[in-house]
Amino acid sequence: MSSLYDSLTQWIEMQKKIKEWFDSIYENVNKGDRLELILYTRMAFQHIMRTLKAFDNWLQDPFIISNMPKEQLEDVWKTVFALLKQLLELDVRHTEGFRDHILSLEKEGKLNPILVEVFSEGARRRRGEREREGITLSI
Repeated sequence: MSSLYDSLTQWIEMQKKIKEWFDSIYENVNKGDRLELILYTRMAFQHIMRTLKAFDNWLQDPFIISNMPKEQLEDVWKTVFALLKQLLELDVRHTEGFRDHILSLEKEGKLNPILVEVFSEGARRRRGEREREGITLSI
């Protein structure tokens, strides 16, 4: 059992150190340029995904969940539900904002032509795939 305790303690300490590190860089990242914002956001996403994967594995382990109190499971559910809602709200807000921004850039003739070509080619390819499959939906 001591190896389980040691493993859990190591995970806890690692998570605390990562939280402290992200807390320590937060203000500087906010003042950073676009590249810094992108890089640190991606680092945060990577750690979120790693943590979610570990949590998912944890909740699939019958030896763990058979010993986990219902109160902890309820806490996890409530927190995950709140995170899910916040993530979906962020996704909708960001996607709508970006959609409206590129529409504005297009109207002003300032949209990067490579972006237009990449998305136009992708749309043509998807349309061709749908036509070959007999799907004729148009959006």
